[in-house]
Amino acid sequence: MRPNPLALLLLIVFLAWLDFYAYQATKTLIDSWKPAAKRVVRYIYLAQAIVMLGLAVCLWLIQTGAVSFMFMLSIVFMSYMAKLLAVLFIFFDDIRRVLRWFFEGRKKRYEKRVASGQKMPRSKFLARSAVVVATLPVVTMSFGIVKGAYDYRVRRRRVFLPNLPKAFEGIKIGQLSDIHSGSFFDKTAVEGGIDLLLKEKPDAIFFTGDLVNNETREVAQYVDLFSRLKADLGVFSTLGNHDYGDYKAWSSPMAKARNLQEMIKVHERMGWRLLMNEHEVLRMGTDQLAVIGVENWGAGRFAKYGNLEEAARHAEGDVKLLLSHDPSHWDAQVRTEQPDIDLMFAGHTHGMQLGVEIGDFRWSPSKYIYKQWADLYQEGNQYLYVNRGFGFLGFPGRIGIYPEITILELTSRPLV
Repeated sequence: MRPNPLALLLLIVFLAWLDFYAYQATKTLIDSWKPAAKRVVRYIYLAQAIVMLGLAVCLWLIQTGAVSFMFMLSIVFMSYMAKLLAVLFIFFDDIRRVLRWFFEGRKKRYEKRVASGQKMPRSKFLARSAVVVATLPVVTMSFGIVKGAYDYRVRRRRVFLPNLPKAFEGIKIGQLSDIHSGSFFDKTAVEGGIDLLLKEKPDAIFFTGDLVNNETREVAQYVDLFSRLKADLGVFSTLGNHDYGDYKAWSSPMAKARNLQEMIKVHERMGWRLLMNEHEVLRMGTDQLAVIGVENWGAGRFAKYGNLEEAARHAEGDVKLLLSHDPSHWDAQVRTEQPDIDLMFAGHTHGMQLGVEIGDFRWSPSKYIYKQWADLYQEGNQYLYVNRGFGFLGFPGRIGIYPEITILELTSRPLV
């Protein structure tokens, strides 16, 4: 996509203004310093402003999915988010000054301050507050990259399915979603996550899409690692919106088609049964359980490659499990058109990689976009589980919403 010159110009003007305005807090704090020290601070601030603005322009023009790009983007974002927070305090202080000037007059204001014995003008207090608050996004996002990106959490849930065949009682299903292998920067840490899942010894493993960011070759160095995922009943997968190559400018339609074919072959090489609008029936003696997989289908702006009717046609089994990447599919089609699907597995949201989870309390900006964005949901006799994602996209880390390995145990016995 060709960059818009006007949009780029507006971006440069806005960021330059943000830098200038944020500098006012620094200027207020160093007002009493010696001239030489003030010059050093001024030059350092000017240098970082030029570097950050240059990086922002370069990133705007390049726009790739490389790991280095995401790190640079995070640095630029942290820098300008800090300045934006500082500007909010300075703007408040400027409004205060204008109002005092208007209602009191300059002389009266000065006399009032002297009479009260106030040593630190409130403007300096706000400047200090601005600097303190400005450090929050830098510290928080840095922690999210260093600690949160690979802080895998095993989440266990039991799901009551009264029609579950006796042979499948207590079956453990491990779920991964949104691996986004093109974002990884620590293969050893990823291996630790895979070890966590294997340690759970699930009977079956489901992967609900987004193996890569933009193109299949991103997963090449991880094929050997993901090939280690084995389960007695099999490993089943489906495609997410990022797996089709829709977010890359291909040289030709044929090149994009080849990329999708390579994605299918990668699943085969890893030993994963990729379900593309089709199903498999798991059998234990005379008992049957259907595993249905649809291609990506989202209720919003995302591509609709899935065909639920085709995937579920002639699916035999007392219980039907569905793999569908986007949780919006559940309300839009699954519940209304396939009421006999007992449990749907999804991902896609990542919990926006940002939020708060304390006990049963969950909050993320993702909730304002998706009705179902993380964990287990129930409507009538149907269930939906939304995995928070194994990897990350864009921001190379997670804050409060950590990468997830799901273990769902199915039972026909009522939960107490």
